[in-house]
Amino acid sequence: MASTNQFLASMARLSLSPSTRPSAIAIPNFLLPSITAPLVRHASGAGGMKKRPAKKKKTYKSFRSYDLSPMEQFTLCDAMRYIRAFEVGRPPTSVKYEIALKLKTQKNGPVLRNRIRLPFPVKTDTRIAVICPEDSPLLAEAQQLGAVAVGEESLFNAIREGNIPFNKLICHTDSEAALRKANLGKLLGPKGLMPSQKTKTITSNLKATMQELIGADEYRERNGVVRLAVGQLGFTPQMLADNVKAFMGNVKSDINEIDDTFGKGVDEVVLSSTNGPGFSLNGGFSPSDEKIQPEHLQSVM
Repeated sequence: MASTNQFLASMARLSLSPSTRPSAIAIPNFLLPSITAPLVRHASGAGGMKKRPAKKKKTYKSFRSYDLSPMEQFTLCDAMRYIRAFEVGRPPTSVKYEIALKLKTQKNGPVLRNRIRLPFPVKTDTRIAVICPEDSPLLAEAQQLGAVAVGEESLFNAIREGNIPFNKLICHTDSEAALRKANLGKLLGPKGLMPSQKTKTITSNLKATMQELIGADEYRERNGVVRLAVGQLGFTPQMLADNVKAFMGNVKSDINEIDDTFGKGVDEVVLSSTNGPGFSLNGGFSPSDEKIQPEHLQSVM
């Protein structure tokens, strides 16, 4: 049996002998950390990651137009037939037919803007206000002609308070300076009520201007499209056709007055209604179905 001294001596030798270490293990390269220089970002953008330049969107100098040959187009009576189906049960005097004329025109070109009196008026609730000096014969004349509101400062204050009981506003030339001083463009402009020389609503002849405004409608080109209500749902096809022809003739006359260098012209004519979709017109009038006659489209639905 080994003595205690022998046991202690053997333990001492073990503690002094070099320790055995495991053999080195090969580590795959993809697990080794990269030794490249760290990415440094600079606040000035002079170094580090560089952003790729954004691709510029293609811009067009004129409003885009499309080939209409593969598109289904309709005669006026066919379009009315489908629109009346969408508007079944609605009051024939409150629902309006609307024409949208899509133009071939440049984005920075002149804009069409005018007024027209249709053969069959669509809006019959014209209410005209007249800006004229308070103490003058013009005030009494405007009231006799049927103006719903007249005056200068009193009318300006009513407009500022939101009291606008009119849908047409004209200004006599004697009050033009007072209108400019009142700074009402932000209130009247978005509503299309601001008098101006272009719309012929600043005038020296109140009677002639008011008679022209009654039953007349204004239109203006926006984003290459001119829109106008051309009829009520209760209109006959012939009444609607007469209004469409008058509107088209007026717009083409406006285009002829513009310089030819702008190349403005009518590209497409679309008929829609207050609650119905739009139908591209092909210029025809009669129904494509021989069983349907224009007289069938003028009865009460």
